[in-house]
Amino acid sequence: MIHPIPSGTRDVLPDEMRELRLISDALRKGFEDHGYREVYTPALEYEEVLGRAELAEAAPAYRLFDETGAALALRSDMTPPIARLVSTRYQDARPPLRFCYLAHCYRRVRPARGQSRELLQAGIELIGAPAPEGTVEVLTALCRTLDGTGLKDYRVGLGDASLFGALMARLGVPEHRRAALLGALVRRDFVLLERLVGEIDIDAQARRTLCEGPQLRGGIEVLQQAPGPLADALAGMREVAGRLPRDVADRVIFDLGLVREIGYYTGAVFEVYDPGLGAPLGGGGRYDELLGRFGRPLPAVGFAIGVEKLHIALAGEERGSGAMLR
Repeated sequence: MIHPIPSGTRDVLPDEMRELRLISDALRKGFEDHGYREVYTPALEYEEVLGRAELAEAAPAYRLFDETGAALALRSDMTPPIARLVSTRYQDARPPLRFCYLAHCYRRVRPARGQSRELLQAGIELIGAPAPEGTVEVLTALCRTLDGTGLKDYRVGLGDASLFGALMARLGVPEHRRAALLGALVRRDFVLLERLVGEIDIDAQARRTLCEGPQLRGGIEVLQQAPGPLADALAGMREVAGRLPRDVADRVIFDLGLVREIGYYTGAVFEVYDPGLGAPLGGGGRYDELLGRFGRPLPAVGFAIGVEKLHIALAGEERGSGAMLR
């Protein structure tokens, strides 16, 4: 007799559970070594409270009602709950505040390979530390924590969520056209981006900048070679690059077209890649305006790593998993 479970979920058996526990312990140790203290928030939150994030793309996938009729939701992301935590439990605490977590989140997906409804995430949130210092601290914690798990071949893509918007404004792209261009960039659909740009009444040089600029990626030379108005928009990325420790800088790929899907990012954004997995292991960035929506305006930056994705990447690296999982 077969008793199905929902698509996008799975059972974890003892051998794999042991390996996931080892990875989780290594992540937790890395976070704590960098001064981050673990918190846990309810999987269920009031939908009205999560709604303060004002993010359609991060809207809760699963809703229900309590005994009083109040609407509840399963969290889809840990950042808004921690913003709520800071505004209610740390109203008078002096920043910066450093939190870490290992928790499940729940997403709406179209069932396909590599997509999960239930995700085990590990991450940190640095509250009250402005750029570039806070960004450098979090990138450093990210890389050195991943080193501690035994992951060897990963790279971190680093971009800026505000870059393309500022570029569109400077080059005269009408406001009603910008959302479609940004959507194409989020999907990395450069063919669509070029077609949409071609429909806008701007000069040829502006078209080239909008189409070619987001495809620039590589080492520090990318920040030095970017042309014209694009170069003027890269000051923040250059500041971060100049402050990164050498071991962290060696992991970074500067990606001028990197725009993460969740819309609360305001500055630096990053994603983690590894040849052992065909999708990002995780990512994060600056969200300097989100805390204000919950009542305590503070700059902030953080990241989340998919623990199960990290497990796959470790297993896929030659000799990498053996050292970690024995």
